[in-house]
Amino acid sequence: MDQPSNKPTGALANELQNIYDLRFEHTSAYRNKVWKVLIDDYFSQYVKPDASVLDLGCGYGEFINNIRAQEKFAMDLNPRAKEFLAPQVSLFQQDCSAQWPLPDNKLDVVFTSNFFEHLPDKATLRRTLIEALRCLKPGGQLIALGPNIRLINGGYWDFWDHYLCLTDRSLAEGMRSNGFAIHTQIPAFLPYSMSLGRQYPLFALKLYLKMPFVWPLFGRQFLVVGQKNSPSSK
Repeated sequence: MDQPSNKPTGALANELQNIYDLRFEHTSAYRNKVWKVLIDDYFSQYVKPDASVLDLGCGYGEFINNIRAQEKFAMDLNPRAKEFLAPQVSLFQQDCSAQWPLPDNKLDVVFTSNFFEHLPDKATLRRTLIEALRCLKPGGQLIALGPNIRLINGGYWDFWDHYLCLTDRSLAEGMRSNGFAIHTQIPAFLPYSMSLGRQYPLFALKLYLKMPFVWPLFGRQFLVVGQKNSPSSK
């Protein structure tokens, strides 16, 4: 079977650009502030300042621009992605399921938020997981945040580019079957609201992150963190 090309087609790239612009551009400033809080108050625990990090499906770069890391990479098909990335971020505009232009054991962290549900099928996700595993160092982690269809139900399909149905359980199982050990699995982590235009006060988000006992009440997005084990730990 032929492997998919790593070059985006013009029609797909243009559609992605249109979707991003319609859905996110009017809230881009607020989203950037939200991600600064998410990173400072939660995700920074996973990323050391000397780390090498790749943001998979980077969108407008809210994560990779704000995270403290020594080496930063981003991957996205949207041709406008480069416009929003900080100068020190290297962009790979390609199909995530094709071979990544990185050597084995290069990365400390692969981060992805609200991206896997946009892939066409689990075969594509599997190839993507294999590439992430190859490029991660032993002990490196894949951090995946996304909508949990078990908690959202029909609202999952309110977006034109949602294809792949995932829960924390299915993603964790897929990650395990492709070489990852699961470090963290939270079914209900963040609310499912960023793309719907709701702009909650940032102090409320900071408070929410400090109270994990309320996450099951409001969380509709899972958080799954998988780790690449060293050969000696297998």
